[in-house]
Amino acid sequence: MSDRQTEILRAATRVITRRGVRGLRVGELAAEAGVSTSLVYYHFTDRAGILRRTLEFINDRADRYTAERDPDTRPLDPREDLRQALLLELQDSPEVRENSTAWGELRASAIFEPDLREDLTKTTTSWVHETAELFGRAHPGGTAPDHTAAAERLTALLEGLSIRWLSGSIPLEHARQLLRDAIDAELER
Repeated sequence: MSDRQTEILRAATRVITRRGVRGLRVGELAAEAGVSTSLVYYHFTDRAGILRRTLEFINDRADRYTAERDPDTRPLDPREDLRQALLLELQDSPEVRENSTAWGELRASAIFEPDLREDLTKTTTSWVHETAELFGRAHPGGTAPDHTAAAERLTALLEGLSIRWLSGSIPLEHARQLLRDAIDAELER
């Protein structure tokens, strides 16, 4: 992906974070990215293409910051590895706040924009699969369907906690503690 495309996707994430998917206007996106509207359309064809690629962009960014654990300090305990991977989604950093907000906006918009559903389903399925693998390492006695069900519960809870934290309904540390408790409960099942 070119630097120009990356900057447009960063700008799209910022606009979606501020205005929501319904408020995304290509002209505003172009201004935010410092490019022409025609260049946005050249790279992304249409609004659906912008949304699809923005979803990929925020997913890739989340993969990066949740995997940025220093290999020298990475926990050897698979349970702690699972906890860290999920808790890194609840960080008070501008990038995580922006990503989580944009993700929530894209998920909510998929209710009204069927074009987003397939891509969102693929992304969610991938996240659940990755979490199920981590869960399986932390709880090797379970079955693959049990690991997947636990991963679905934990990722859904994480999304809900993120929305509550970002909207100011609960403090970040409380959200993180609730997630820790849920991970421990799933591991003890």
